Amino acid sequence: MARALAYGSVAFFDLIVATVDRVDELDGLLASLERQTFRDFRVIVVDQNEDDRLADVLRKRDVTHLRSTRGLSRARNVALGQVDAQVVAFPDDDCRYPDDLLERVAERLADDTLEGLTGREVDVDGNSSASWRRDVATLTRDNLWNRAISFTIFLRASLVGRVGEFDEELGLGSGTRWSSGEETDYLIRAVDAGARIEYDPDVVVVHAGTARPAPEVGARDGASLGYILRKHRYPLRTVGGMLGRPVGGAMLALARRDTARAAFHVSTLRGRLRGYRAA
Repeated sequence: MARALAYGSVAFFDLIVATVDRVDELDGLLASLERQTFRDFRVIVVDQNEDDRLADVLRKRDVTHLRSTRGLSRARNVALGQVDAQVVAFPDDDCRYPDDLLERVAERLADDTLEGLTGREVDVDGNSSASWRRDVATLTRDNLWNRAISFTIFLRASLVGRVGEFDEELGLGSGTRWSSGEETDYLIRAVDAGARIEYDPDVVVVHAGTARPAPEVGARDGASLGYILRKHRYPLRTVGGMLGRPVGGAMLALARRDTARAAFHVSTLRGRLRGYRAA
């Protein structure tokens, strides 16, 4: 991976990779970055491991290696203090960038009025969950749901400077009940700061497919979403809609005799209620 930058001493992209426990997956991500057609980027790996398991993977590549205690938001915040690029992104340690991804994002951000871009998650076969929106849209507080996930977010560093750090109460490893949703919280704060961020479903990042939704995941993510709704003082009509969706999902699943998916939706509802009440 060339850290000698193609267009000057300051990278166009700083790619912040918070990682823990994974070695082969991180190696795969870094290999995908080596194939990027756009070369003007720096990789910042924030290592949350207590040992040196990443030594062999990192030794063969020129990356910035930082250390952090466990916690996704804490790790990203450590790296935010080192940002020196024009655009910041947050690839997961187990995702893959298509070869032309950074080139496409850089072309879109040639529009100086655009402060950020989000895209869509696909699996290795190019398929997405039905929950992902398929329309191009400018993000608002009301429409940003299902139009971003952390590894599909690209933000100008100037915007990151205005928004500040991630909420360390949110995200995997936070030690709280709110172990997801940190990127949603961040986007809401960015939109509230007046940022123009566009969602483009043709901008995709590859992430391995996951198993059928489990009730514990629904409860976890539901609690985080409830916390975010309360934190950002969403109106009751929005809260009601967020509570109604898993109810409808559970009813539809039961009509199809899919008890596992029904259990997931019920857990999601309970999590959202618990998170909203506790925030």
